[in-house]
Amino acid sequence: MTTLVFVHGWSVTNTSTYGRLPLRLQQEAAASGMALRIADIWLSEYVSFDDDVTMVDIVRAFDHALRDLHLLDASFACITHSTGGPVVREWLRAQRERPGAFSTIRLTHLMMLAPANFGSALAQLGKGVLGRLRAWADGVEPGQRVLDWLELGSAESLSLNLDHIHGDDPAQRGRFLFVLTGDRPDRELYDHINSYTGEDGSDGVVRIAAANLNARHAVLSHTLGSADDALALHVTRAPRTAFKLVAGAAHSGEAKGIMASAPTETVDALLRCLRVTDGAAYAQLCDDFDRENAQRDADKVEREPVGPFPDRIHIHDPRCLLIVRLTDESGEALTGSRLLLTAGDPPNPDWMPAGFLLDRQANSRQRHVISLFLNHALLAGTPRVSNPSGRRTLRAAVDAHRPYGAAVQPAIHQGLVHHLQAATLPGDDLLDVLAAHQTTVLDVVLPRRVHEGVFRFTRRLEPEDFSLPAPGEAIP
Repeated sequence: MTTLVFVHGWSVTNTSTYGRLPLRLQQEAAASGMALRIADIWLSEYVSFDDDVTMVDIVRAFDHALRDLHLLDASFACITHSTGGPVVREWLRAQRERPGAFSTIRLTHLMMLAPANFGSALAQLGKGVLGRLRAWADGVEPGQRVLDWLELGSAESLSLNLDHIHGDDPAQRGRFLFVLTGDRPDRELYDHINSYTGEDGSDGVVRIAAANLNARHAVLSHTLGSADDALALHVTRAPRTAFKLVAGAAHSGEAKGIMASAPTETVDALLRCLRVTDGAAYAQLCDDFDRENAQRDADKVEREPVGPFPDRIHIHDPRCLLIVRLTDESGEALTGSRLLLTAGDPPNPDWMPAGFLLDRQANSRQRHVISLFLNHALLAGTPRVSNPSGRRTLRAAVDAHRPYGAAVQPAIHQGLVHHLQAATLPGDDLLDVLAAHQTTVLDVVLPRRVHEGVFRFTRRLEPEDFSLPAPGEAIP
């Protein structure tokens, strides 16, 4: 017998958000012989539309509510949507880090539908005037504190995700994580005031790369013995997580929403996830999902009808998300510094492929954290794209402009304390730390130069003015 808990996303005020998925899943499970009865399904109702409620508050309340379920064998499987994914992942971390304060209930399967694991570009807009007006019209608040977590590059989301990247493999402990996300927006739900709702490479709310937990943490920093202006690249990859693109599904909506519309592909994929009981089966499903994703990526042309006008063409190139944090070796934020991406040898920012940068957004609370949405296909090089209904070329072949590097121009580059302009080593290629449909957190750490003029001794006992000190040599 399986107990299944559903956890919805941000700003939901009605359990109608789950649509037909719980009932369809119960029916299909019964038809396949899986012991999942309707009495074993629980629908969550949690508050994220109150400006005083934080993610930590929701996690505490989630743990309390779980205890009241009196679960058989003290375990459950969970299906989340959107913000529900980070909620449950934060609960798992709290369980591990605060064992005396949180329950010992065991989560066996976490199946995340369109999770905002690395946040959403829409969160920043939800905190603005338009977001507040919309919330007011609905009779609720925007949920400011939860939106803080959901903003791209937030300290809270990066803390959770870096913990995951550098952590052990959950599958080795019998806990299986799955990410299922739609591959395109619902064009009927496009908001003309907000272009993010029609953004290719997303489901209309969450970018594909921001949902995927197959992420990387890269660090560009000075290495002892290397030139002062050279930054070496170090990379850590997250444990493998099963990841599937649900073709044609969007974030929400009764017609194409990955949860509310209960598409057959979503139901089938969830049942495949629930059947996983060991590491070997999990690895096999990861391989199967990867193969199916590759087939989806090969069919990349979408034609959008535009009334009496010619169809609008969308080329669904794989994208990637690069979240850059600029600091120095003391941890100080380098606000005002410039990061330039370069291509070729010698490196040149003007040689980057045309159209590679799709969007950039600075975190509103940490201005030194910048999220760059990149076209991975254009960076890696991609063959000619033709019209499926004819021989007309939609886009010519694009060559890669490797190697790709980065150069940092600090805001303070002289004085008693300053930073040096620095760049990646010639042998390093940033494309090696980027992957299709994935997120990379890139920490760029500049050496902090402190000069001997900051602290000196003198043997002169007469009064001496040192209000205009000479910088002197840099301290080794």
